[in-house]
Amino acid sequence: MSSSFFIKKKENPKFSKKGTNSAVTKRKVKEQSSVNLSPAVSKKRQSREEPVYEETPQEKKLRLAKLYLDQLREEEDKKAEEESFESDLIAGRLQDEVLEQKGKLQRLIAKDLMTPDPSEIRLLRGHKLPVTCLVISPDDKHIFSAAKDCSIIKWDVESGRKLHTIAGGRKGTEDRHVGHTAHVLCMAISSDGKYLATGDMNKLIMIWEAETCKHLYKFTGHRGPVSGLSFRKGTHDLYSASHDRSVKVWNVDENAYVETLFGHQDVITGLDSLSRERCVSAGGRDRTVRVWKIAEESQLVFHGHEGSIDCIQLINEEHMITGADDGSLSLWSVNKKKPLSTVKQAHGCHGDAGLEQPHWVASVAALQNSDTVASGASGSHNSKVQLWKCAQGFRGLEPLFSVPVTGFINSLKFSSSGQFLVAGVGQEHR
Repeated sequence: MSSSFFIKKKENPKFSKKGTNSAVTKRKVKEQSSVNLSPAVSKKRQSREEPVYEETPQEKKLRLAKLYLDQLREEEDKKAEEESFESDLIAGRLQDEVLEQKGKLQRLIAKDLMTPDPSEIRLLRGHKLPVTCLVISPDDKHIFSAAKDCSIIKWDVESGRKLHTIAGGRKGTEDRHVGHTAHVLCMAISSDGKYLATGDMNKLIMIWEAETCKHLYKFTGHRGPVSGLSFRKGTHDLYSASHDRSVKVWNVDENAYVETLFGHQDVITGLDSLSRERCVSAGGRDRTVRVWKIAEESQLVFHGHEGSIDCIQLINEEHMITGADDGSLSLWSVNKKKPLSTVKQAHGCHGDAGLEQPHWVASVAALQNSDTVASGASGSHNSKVQLWKCAQGFRGLEPLFSVPVTGFINSLKFSSSGQFLVAGVGQEHR
Protein backbone atom coordinates (compact mmCIF):
# COMPACT_ATOMS: atom_id res chain seq x y z
CA MET A 1 0.00 0.00 0.00
CA SER A 2 1.43 3.42 -0.96
CA SER A 3 0.62 6.91 0.26
CA SER A 4 0.86 10.12 -1.78
CA PHE A 5 1.52 13.52 -0.26
CA PHE A 6 0.85 16.77 -2.13
CA ILE A 7 2.68 19.90 -0.87
CA LYS A 8 1.15 23.16 -1.99
CA LYS A 9 3.75 25.86 -2.52
CA LYS A 10 3.20 29.03 -0.58
CA GLU A 11 2.78 32.05 -2.87
CA ASN A 12 5.50 34.75 -2.73
CA PRO A 13 3.83 37.98 -1.43
CA LYS A 14 6.06 40.12 -3.62
CA PHE A 15 4.65 38.53 -6.77
CA SER A 16 1.11 37.97 -5.63
CA LYS A 17 -1.42 38.96 -8.27
CA LYS A 18 -3.99 40.01 -5.70
CA GLY A 19 -4.23 43.82 -5.53
CA THR A 20 -0.70 44.62 -6.77
CA ASN A 21 -0.16 48.28 -5.89
CA SER A 22 2.48 50.11 -7.89
CA ALA A 23 2.76 52.85 -5.28
CA VAL A 24 3.54 50.36 -2.56
CA THR A 25 6.04 48.69 -4.84
CA LYS A 26 7.76 52.01 -5.47
CA ARG A 27 7.83 52.81 -1.77
CA LYS A 28 9.44 49.45 -1.05
CA VAL A 29 12.02 50.13 -3.72
CA LYS A 30 12.75 53.52 -2.12
CA GLU A 31 13.01 51.96 1.33
CA GLN A 32 15.34 49.35 -0.04
CA SER A 33 17.50 51.99 -1.76
CA SER A 34 17.70 54.05 1.39
CA VAL A 35 19.30 51.07 3.15
CA ASN A 36 22.31 51.26 0.88
CA LEU A 37 24.70 52.65 3.44
CA SER A 38 28.41 52.20 3.57
CA PRO A 39 29.59 48.56 3.39
CA ALA A 40 30.92 48.50 6.97
CA VAL A 41 27.69 49.80 8.47
CA SER A 42 25.68 47.42 6.31
CA LYS A 43 27.64 44.41 7.52
CA LYS A 44 27.37 45.60 11.09
CA ARG A 45 23.60 45.91 10.91
CA GLN A 46 23.24 42.55 9.10
CA SER A 47 25.26 40.83 11.77
CA ARG A 48 23.04 42.47 14.42
CA GLU A 49 19.86 41.44 12.67
CA GLU A 50 20.87 37.91 11.55
CA PRO A 51 23.51 36.58 13.93
CA VAL A 52 25.43 33.56 12.64
CA TYR A 53 26.75 31.14 15.25
CA GLU A 54 29.73 28.97 14.62
CA GLU A 55 29.43 25.57 16.42
CA THR A 56 32.21 24.85 18.86
CA PRO A 57 33.69 21.32 19.04
CA GLN A 58 32.01 20.85 22.44
CA GLU A 59 28.57 21.86 21.05
CA LYS A 60 29.06 19.54 18.08
CA LYS A 61 29.81 16.65 20.43
CA LEU A 62 26.69 17.47 22.46
CA ARG A 63 24.52 17.64 19.31
CA LEU A 64 25.83 14.32 18.00
CA ALA A 65 25.33 12.72 21.43
CA LYS A 66 21.69 13.85 21.44
CA LEU A 67 21.18 12.44 17.92
CA TYR A 68 22.73 9.15 19.02
CA LEU A 69 20.48 9.00 22.10
CA ASP A 70 17.39 9.70 19.96
CA GLN A 71 18.44 6.92 17.60
CA LEU A 72 18.88 4.51 20.51
CA ARG A 73 15.43 5.41 21.86
CA GLU A 74 13.87 4.74 18.43
CA GLU A 75 15.60 1.34 18.23
CA GLU A 76 14.47 0.47 21.77
CA ASP A 77 10.88 1.43 20.95
CA LYS A 78 10.96 -0.67 17.78
CA LYS A 79 12.43 -3.63 19.68
CA ALA A 80 9.79 -3.26 22.40
CA GLU A 81 7.03 -3.31 19.74
CA GLU A 82 8.46 -6.48 18.17
CA GLU A 83 8.78 -8.19 21.58
CA SER A 84 5.21 -7.19 22.40
CA PHE A 85 4.03 -8.72 19.10
CA GLU A 86 5.99 -11.93 19.78
CA SER A 87 4.65 -12.16 23.34
CA ASP A 88 1.12 -11.74 21.99
CA LEU A 89 1.75 -14.62 19.56
CA ILE A 90 3.18 -16.82 22.34
CA ALA A 91 0.25 -15.92 24.61
CA GLY A 92 -2.11 -16.87 21.78
CA ARG A 93 -0.38 -20.23 21.32
CA LEU A 94 -0.42 -20.90 25.07
CA GLN A 95 -4.10 -20.05 25.20
CA ASP A 96 -4.74 -22.49 22.33
CA GLU A 97 -2.78 -25.18 24.19
CA VAL A 98 -4.79 -24.59 27.37
CA LEU A 99 -8.06 -24.74 25.42
CA GLU A 100 -6.84 -27.88 23.64
CA GLN A 101 -6.03 -29.55 26.97
CA LYS A 102 -9.50 -28.67 28.22
CA GLY A 103 -11.10 -29.92 25.02
CA LYS A 104 -12.53 -26.48 24.26
CA LEU A 105 -10.43 -25.54 21.23
CA GLN A 106 -12.64 -26.01 18.18
CA ARG A 107 -11.97 -25.08 14.57
CA LEU A 108 -15.31 -24.50 12.84
CA ILE A 109 -14.44 -25.65 9.35
CA ALA A 110 -17.34 -27.96 8.39
CA LYS A 111 -19.21 -25.08 6.75
CA ASP A 112 -16.28 -24.55 4.33
CA LEU A 113 -16.00 -28.17 3.15
CA MET A 114 -17.11 -29.07 -0.36
CA THR A 115 -17.65 -32.36 -2.20
CA PRO A 116 -14.39 -33.16 -4.02
CA ASP A 117 -14.41 -33.21 -7.80
CA PRO A 118 -13.74 -36.71 -9.23
CA SER A 119 -10.51 -35.35 -10.71
CA GLU A 120 -9.32 -34.51 -7.17
CA ILE A 121 -9.63 -38.11 -5.97
CA ARG A 122 -6.41 -40.12 -6.41
CA LEU A 123 -5.98 -43.88 -6.21
CA LEU A 124 -2.67 -45.29 -4.95
CA ARG A 125 -2.10 -48.97 -5.72
CA GLY A 126 0.75 -51.07 -4.34
CA HIS A 127 -0.42 -53.74 -1.90
CA LYS A 128 -1.26 -57.23 -3.16
CA LEU A 129 -3.94 -57.84 -0.50
CA PRO A 130 -6.52 -55.56 1.24
CA VAL A 131 -5.21 -52.45 3.01
CA THR A 132 -5.89 -52.73 6.75
CA CYS A 133 -4.53 -49.49 8.25
CA LEU A 134 -2.76 -46.23 7.46
CA VAL A 135 -1.31 -43.08 9.04
CA ILE A 136 -0.26 -39.67 7.71
CA SER A 137 3.00 -38.02 8.77
CA PRO A 138 2.58 -34.89 10.96
CA ASP A 139 3.87 -32.64 8.15
CA ASP A 140 1.26 -34.11 5.72
CA LYS A 141 4.01 -35.07 3.24
CA HIS A 142 3.86 -38.86 3.56
CA ILE A 143 1.34 -41.69 3.99
CA PHE A 144 2.23 -45.05 5.52
CA SER A 145 -0.07 -47.98 4.73
CA ALA A 146 -0.09 -51.67 5.68
CA ALA A 147 -2.01 -54.66 4.44
CA LYS A 148 -2.87 -58.33 4.79
CA ASP A 149 0.13 -59.14 2.60
CA CYS A 150 2.23 -58.14 5.67
CA SER A 151 3.86 -55.27 3.75
CA ILE A 152 4.28 -51.60 4.70
CA ILE A 153 4.52 -48.87 2.04
CA LYS A 154 5.65 -45.25 2.46
CA TRP A 155 4.04 -42.92 -0.11
CA ASP A 156 4.81 -39.38 -1.21
CA VAL A 157 1.59 -37.35 -0.98
CA GLU A 158 2.42 -34.80 -3.67
CA SER A 159 3.51 -37.20 -6.40
CA GLY A 160 1.69 -40.35 -5.26
CA ARG A 161 4.91 -42.35 -5.70
CA LYS A 162 6.08 -45.22 -3.51
CA LEU A 163 9.16 -44.06 -1.58
CA HIS A 164 9.84 -47.25 0.37
CA THR A 165 8.38 -50.75 0.67
CA ILE A 166 8.97 -53.06 3.63
CA ALA A 167 8.08 -56.43 2.18
CA GLY A 168 6.13 -58.97 4.16
CA GLY A 169 7.65 -62.35 4.97
CA ARG A 170 6.28 -65.84 4.87
CA LYS A 171 4.96 -67.60 7.93
CA GLY A 172 7.79 -69.39 9.70
CA THR A 173 10.51 -66.93 8.62
CA GLU A 174 10.16 -64.70 11.72
CA ASP A 175 13.73 -65.39 12.88
CA ARG A 176 15.43 -64.18 9.70
CA HIS A 177 12.92 -61.78 8.11
CA VAL A 178 13.05 -58.09 9.08
CA GLY A 179 9.39 -57.14 9.08
CA HIS A 180 5.97 -58.68 9.55
CA THR A 181 5.09 -62.26 8.64
CA ALA A 182 1.39 -61.93 9.53
CA HIS A 183 -1.43 -59.52 8.69
CA VAL A 184 -0.64 -56.00 9.90
CA LEU A 185 -3.73 -54.76 11.79
CA CYS A 186 -2.77 -51.32 13.10
CA MET A 187 -0.15 -48.59 12.98
CA ALA A 188 0.72 -45.25 14.63
CA ILE A 189 3.24 -42.45 14.09
CA SER A 190 4.69 -40.20 16.82
CA SER A 191 3.68 -36.52 16.79
CA ASP A 192 7.24 -35.47 15.87
CA GLY A 193 7.31 -37.93 12.96
CA LYS A 194 10.30 -39.84 14.39
CA TYR A 195 8.84 -43.28 15.10
CA LEU A 196 6.40 -45.54 13.26
CA ALA A 197 4.80 -48.42 15.18
CA THR A 198 2.99 -51.37 13.57
CA GLY A 199 1.09 -54.29 15.14
CA ASP A 200 0.20 -57.68 13.64
CA MET A 201 -1.75 -60.91 14.02
CA ASN A 202 1.40 -62.58 15.41
CA LYS A 203 1.08 -60.55 18.69
CA LEU A 204 4.12 -58.44 17.70
CA ILE A 205 4.73 -54.68 17.71
CA MET A 206 7.46 -53.38 15.39
CA ILE A 207 9.10 -49.97 15.83
CA TRP A 208 10.57 -48.27 12.77
CA GLU A 209 12.44 -45.05 12.02
CA ALA A 210 9.81 -43.20 9.98
CA GLU A 211 12.30 -41.22 7.89
CA THR A 212 14.30 -44.20 6.60
CA CYS A 213 11.93 -47.11 7.37
CA LYS A 214 14.80 -48.74 9.26
CA HIS A 215 13.73 -51.41 11.77
CA LEU A 216 14.59 -50.45 15.37
CA TYR A 217 12.80 -52.63 17.96
CA LYS A 218 10.38 -55.48 18.40
CA PHE A 219 7.98 -55.46 21.37
CA THR A 220 6.55 -58.75 22.61
CA GLY A 221 4.17 -59.34 25.49
CA HIS A 222 0.62 -59.41 24.11
CA ARG A 223 -1.05 -62.82 24.08
CA GLY A 224 -3.31 -62.04 21.13
CA PRO A 225 -3.27 -60.06 17.86
CA VAL A 226 -2.32 -56.39 18.32
CA SER A 227 -5.41 -54.43 17.20
CA GLY A 228 -4.69 -50.83 18.22
CA LEU A 229 -1.70 -48.50 18.57
CA SER A 230 -1.37 -44.83 19.51
CA PHE A 231 1.49 -42.54 20.53
CA ARG A 232 0.74 -40.02 23.25
CA LYS A 233 1.03 -36.60 21.59
CA GLY A 234 4.27 -34.74 22.36
CA THR A 235 5.95 -37.89 23.73
CA HIS A 236 7.30 -41.26 22.65
CA ASP A 237 5.00 -43.17 25.02
CA LEU A 238 3.14 -45.83 23.06
CA TYR A 239 -0.22 -47.40 23.96
CA SER A 240 -1.17 -50.77 22.47
CA ALA A 241 -4.41 -52.78 22.54
CA SER A 242 -4.93 -56.43 21.78
CA HIS A 243 -7.44 -59.22 21.32
CA ASP A 244 -6.08 -60.47 24.67
CA ARG A 245 -8.34 -57.72 26.19
CA SER A 246 -5.42 -55.72 27.61
CA VAL A 247 -3.90 -52.30 27.04
CA LYS A 248 -0.12 -52.01 27.41
CA VAL A 249 2.10 -48.94 27.84
CA TRP A 250 5.61 -48.78 26.33
CA ASN A 251 8.47 -46.28 26.35
CA VAL A 252 9.89 -46.32 22.82
CA ASP A 253 12.91 -44.10 23.61
CA GLU A 254 14.01 -46.61 26.25
CA ASN A 255 12.86 -49.66 24.26
CA ALA A 256 10.97 -50.62 27.40
CA TYR A 257 7.68 -52.08 28.62
CA VAL A 258 5.96 -49.98 31.31
CA GLU A 259 2.67 -51.55 32.45
CA THR A 260 -0.50 -53.48 31.51
CA LEU A 261 -4.12 -52.42 32.07
CA PHE A 262 -7.07 -54.84 32.22
CA GLY A 263 -10.82 -54.29 32.13
CA HIS A 264 -12.41 -55.16 28.78
CA GLN A 265 -14.48 -58.34 28.63
CA ASP A 266 -13.97 -58.93 24.90
CA VAL A 267 -11.30 -58.30 22.24
CA ILE A 268 -10.26 -54.64 21.98
CA THR A 269 -10.94 -53.38 18.46
CA GLY A 270 -9.64 -49.80 18.56
CA LEU A 271 -7.48 -47.38 20.53
CA ASP A 272 -6.66 -43.66 20.46
CA SER A 273 -4.94 -40.95 22.54
CA LEU A 274 -3.98 -37.26 22.44
CA SER A 275 -1.86 -35.16 24.83
CA ARG A 276 -3.21 -36.23 28.21
CA GLU A 277 -1.78 -39.24 30.01
CA ARG A 278 -4.77 -41.34 29.09
CA CYS A 279 -6.14 -43.35 26.16
CA VAL A 280 -9.56 -44.50 24.97
CA SER A 281 -10.49 -47.95 23.68
CA ALA A 282 -13.40 -49.78 22.07
CA GLY A 283 -14.23 -53.21 23.45
CA GLY A 284 -15.93 -54.92 20.53
CA ARG A 285 -18.71 -57.20 21.72
CA ASP A 286 -18.50 -56.17 25.37
CA ARG A 287 -20.19 -52.98 23.96
CA THR A 288 -18.14 -50.65 26.13
CA VAL A 289 -15.92 -47.67 25.52
CA ARG A 290 -13.25 -47.13 28.17
CA VAL A 291 -11.14 -44.14 29.16
CA TRP A 292 -7.91 -45.29 30.78
CA LYS A 293 -6.34 -42.83 33.25
CA ILE A 294 -2.76 -44.08 33.25
CA ALA A 295 -1.35 -42.09 36.19
CA GLU A 296 -4.34 -42.83 38.44
CA GLU A 297 -4.45 -46.47 37.28
CA SER A 298 -8.21 -46.17 36.89
CA GLN A 299 -10.75 -46.45 34.06
CA LEU A 300 -14.14 -45.01 33.13
CA VAL A 301 -16.67 -47.30 31.44
CA PHE A 302 -19.22 -46.06 28.87
CA HIS A 303 -22.21 -47.90 27.38
CA GLY A 304 -24.34 -47.01 24.36
CA HIS A 305 -24.06 -49.14 21.22
CA GLU A 306 -26.26 -52.20 20.70
CA GLY A 307 -23.70 -53.97 18.49
CA SER A 308 -19.95 -54.59 18.48
CA ILE A 309 -18.00 -51.31 18.74
CA ASP A 310 -15.36 -51.60 16.04
CA CYS A 311 -13.70 -48.18 15.78
CA ILE A 312 -12.97 -45.17 17.96
CA GLN A 313 -11.31 -41.76 17.53
CA LEU A 314 -10.80 -38.75 19.81
CA ILE A 315 -12.04 -35.42 18.38
CA ASN A 316 -10.42 -33.46 21.21
CA GLU A 317 -9.45 -34.16 24.81
CA GLU A 318 -13.10 -34.18 25.91
CA HIS A 319 -15.02 -35.73 23.00
CA MET A 320 -14.80 -38.87 20.85
CA ILE A 321 -16.64 -40.71 18.09
CA THR A 322 -17.31 -44.44 17.71
CA GLY A 323 -18.80 -46.73 15.06
CA ALA A 324 -20.39 -50.16 15.41
CA ASP A 325 -21.46 -53.15 13.33
CA ASP A 326 -25.13 -52.29 14.00
CA GLY A 327 -24.63 -49.31 11.65
CA SER A 328 -24.68 -46.69 14.41
CA LEU A 329 -22.35 -43.75 14.91
CA SER A 330 -22.08 -42.13 18.37
CA LEU A 331 -20.65 -38.91 19.78
CA TRP A 332 -19.40 -39.02 23.38
CA SER A 333 -18.16 -36.73 26.13
CA VAL A 334 -15.59 -38.20 28.52
CA ASN A 335 -17.72 -36.72 31.31
CA LYS A 336 -20.95 -38.61 30.46
CA LYS A 337 -21.48 -42.38 30.54
CA LYS A 338 -24.00 -42.34 27.67
CA PRO A 339 -23.55 -40.93 24.15
CA LEU A 340 -24.36 -37.26 23.57
CA SER A 341 -25.82 -38.26 20.20
CA THR A 342 -26.29 -41.43 18.14
CA VAL A 343 -27.10 -41.74 14.43
CA LYS A 344 -28.63 -45.15 13.72
CA GLN A 345 -28.15 -46.69 10.26
CA ALA A 346 -25.61 -43.95 9.56
CA HIS A 347 -24.76 -45.50 6.18
CA GLY A 348 -28.19 -46.85 5.30
CA CYS A 349 -29.23 -50.48 4.85
CA HIS A 350 -28.78 -53.31 2.36
CA GLY A 351 -30.65 -56.53 1.63
CA ASP A 352 -34.08 -57.59 0.45
CA ALA A 353 -37.26 -55.85 1.59
CA GLY A 354 -38.11 -56.91 5.11
CA LEU A 355 -34.63 -58.37 5.63
CA GLU A 356 -32.62 -55.15 5.52
CA GLN A 357 -29.41 -54.96 7.49
CA PRO A 358 -27.55 -51.72 8.28
CA HIS A 359 -24.16 -51.12 6.66
CA TRP A 360 -21.43 -51.84 9.18
CA VAL A 361 -19.45 -48.73 10.28
CA ALA A 362 -15.91 -50.07 9.97
CA SER A 363 -13.85 -46.89 10.40
CA VAL A 364 -14.08 -43.36 11.76
CA ALA A 365 -11.78 -40.33 11.56
CA ALA A 366 -11.81 -36.96 13.30
CA LEU A 367 -10.10 -33.74 12.31
CA GLN A 368 -8.58 -32.89 15.69
CA ASN A 369 -10.00 -29.92 17.58
CA SER A 370 -12.61 -29.24 14.90
CA ASP A 371 -16.30 -29.82 14.18
CA THR A 372 -15.64 -32.35 11.39
CA VAL A 373 -15.64 -36.17 11.47
CA ALA A 374 -15.88 -38.91 8.84
CA SER A 375 -17.10 -42.50 8.80
CA GLY A 376 -16.57 -45.39 6.41
CA ALA A 377 -18.94 -48.27 5.77
CA SER A 378 -17.92 -51.87 5.37
CA GLY A 379 -19.46 -53.69 2.42
CA SER A 380 -18.85 -54.74 -1.13
CA HIS A 381 -21.72 -52.65 -2.53
CA ASN A 382 -22.76 -49.00 -2.09
CA SER A 383 -19.86 -48.22 0.25
CA LYS A 384 -19.09 -44.58 0.88
CA VAL A 385 -17.10 -42.19 3.02
CA GLN A 386 -19.54 -39.91 4.83
CA LEU A 387 -18.51 -36.48 6.15
CA TRP A 388 -20.33 -35.12 9.21
CA LYS A 389 -20.56 -31.83 11.06
CA CYS A 390 -20.66 -31.93 14.86
CA ALA A 391 -23.46 -29.68 16.07
CA GLN A 392 -22.83 -27.02 18.70
CA GLY A 393 -21.84 -28.58 22.00
CA PHE A 394 -21.40 -31.92 20.19
CA ARG A 395 -25.12 -32.51 20.66
CA GLY A 396 -25.67 -34.02 17.23
CA LEU A 397 -24.24 -35.08 13.88
CA GLU A 398 -25.34 -33.44 10.63
CA PRO A 399 -24.46 -35.12 7.30
CA LEU A 400 -22.40 -32.93 4.96
CA PHE A 401 -21.72 -35.03 1.87
CA SER A 402 -20.49 -38.50 0.89
CA VAL A 403 -17.92 -39.91 -1.53
CA PRO A 404 -18.73 -43.32 -3.10
CA VAL A 405 -16.03 -45.97 -2.69
CA THR A 406 -15.93 -49.56 -3.94
CA GLY A 407 -14.93 -52.04 -1.22
CA PHE A 408 -14.47 -52.19 2.53
CA ILE A 409 -13.22 -48.93 4.07
CA ASN A 410 -10.88 -50.36 6.69
CA SER A 411 -9.13 -47.14 7.71
CA LEU A 412 -9.71 -43.38 7.52
CA LYS A 413 -7.37 -40.52 8.40
CA PHE A 414 -7.54 -36.72 8.06
CA SER A 415 -4.35 -34.81 7.33
CA SER A 416 -3.22 -32.48 10.14
CA SER A 417 -4.05 -29.44 8.02
CA GLY A 418 -7.49 -30.78 7.09
CA GLN A 419 -6.68 -30.37 3.39
CA PHE A 420 -7.24 -34.03 2.54
CA LEU A 421 -8.67 -37.32 3.80
CA VAL A 422 -7.17 -40.76 3.09
CA ALA A 423 -9.14 -44.04 3.01
CA GLY A 424 -7.58 -47.49 3.19
CA VAL A 425 -9.79 -49.76 1.05
CA GLY A 426 -9.82 -53.51 0.50
CA GLN A 427 -12.07 -56.25 -0.81
CA GLU A 428 -12.66 -57.63 2.68
CA HIS A 429 -12.75 -56.47 6.29
CA ARG A 430 -9.43 -55.99 8.05
